Amino acid sequence: MKKREVPASVKDERLIEKRRNEMVKGAVSLFKEKGFHRTTTREIAKSSGFSIGTLYEYIQTKEDVLYLVCDSIYDQVRQRLEQAIHTEQYTVKSLEKAIENYFKVVDELQDEVLVMYQEVKSLSKDALPYVLKKEVEMVSMFETIIQGCVLNNECSLTEKEIQLLAHHIFVQGQMWAFRRWALHRLYSLEEYTNMQIKFLLQDFSRQTTY
Repeated sequence: MKKREVPASVKDERLIEKRRNEMVKGAVSLFKEKGFHRTTTREIAKSSGFSIGTLYEYIQTKEDVLYLVCDSIYDQVRQRLEQAIHTEQYTVKSLEKAIENYFKVVDELQDEVLVMYQEVKSLSKDALPYVLKKEVEMVSMFETIIQGCVLNNECSLTEKEIQLLAHHIFVQGQMWAFRRWALHRLYSLEEYTNMQIKFLLQDFSRQTTY
């Protein structure tokens, strides 16, 4: 699916990226506190550190900001997952490392993840499919690792089991953000990660083939 373009009147790509990153950071705290619909573009501009006129040089609508928030989150998750994936070495250990990296980036972006899950429904009909497709692509990265483990005789799983395990991993990582009001009182990130790896992969390891 083609990336949804957000028009800007400014032509400097580096400046566009810089301003939009500032915009995303400024908007996240507002969306978290007030919600997308109750937040105004003027408030987003103020929180981002520039005028409303400057804001509209980089976006056209408030929804553009929400789209940029969602897009930024998935781009950062993808980059971190790619660092943990080594196509020549699909092992249970590499899968555990990918899960660990994923949970860490969710922890670092927990406000953004929370806002995304609360407000993604507010995206337009043309933006929503693009954002949801990026989530599917994130899940497929875990599928790729698990499939590699199967091919390397690290385990034995059916295709449907591979797909479901990948979705389980993805959701359990996100849960650290949207259930943080309860989880952060009980566990450190390291404890949560280790316990989730144990729960997620206990049947995985039992099905190792020889």
